[in-house]
Amino acid sequence: MRVFALTGGIASGKSTVAGKLSQLGAAIVDADRIAHELAMPRKPLWEAYLEHFGAGILRPDGTLNRRAIGQLVFHDEEERKWMDAVSHPLIRQQMEQELSVHCAAGREAAFLDVPLLFEVGWENRAEAVWVVYVPIKVQLSRLMARNGCDEAFARACIASQMDLEEKRRRADVVIDNSGPWEETEAQVEAAWRKWKQER
Repeated sequence: MRVFALTGGIASGKSTVAGKLSQLGAAIVDADRIAHELAMPRKPLWEAYLEHFGAGILRPDGTLNRRAIGQLVFHDEEERKWMDAVSHPLIRQQMEQELSVHCAAGREAAFLDVPLLFEVGWENRAEAVWVVYVPIKVQLSRLMARNGCDEAFARACIASQMDLEEKRRRADVVIDNSGPWEETEAQVEAAWRKWKQER
């Protein structure tokens, strides 16, 4: 089974591209989904966060208050580093387990869908990196529309990730998602056909 990586910036359209790749037959190993599952009540990340931050981060139903945790780590570099050190090994372990399942099932290709792929240094796990790209102006407007936030907050969110222009420079495949979806879809299909021909 061939392993690729898919990444991009916030509001770049990476999840939509992942959906298209799934339709084409690729297995998708989604780091965000795995992180969410590991943070459910009584799961490893839930327990780690509760022990570290205290019961104040829990909602009345016992689930994590993600907004409260986000506020704690967004403004504190040391807390963010602690969170990364705890969460990344657990997420990586689960990703590897899912890759093994897909390989055993005979899947021909799997994509590691990792928003912070370069930031956490996981790009070497894949034979090629696909980056979903949009210019900063498009990224800003889409993020503001999606999250209902102002420009200052949107810029802060974008600045917390590696610059998308740098991700584009490091990519093996660039999917430009700045135009209509039909154009993006055609790029994904063309890139998919190309790797299948090169197998």
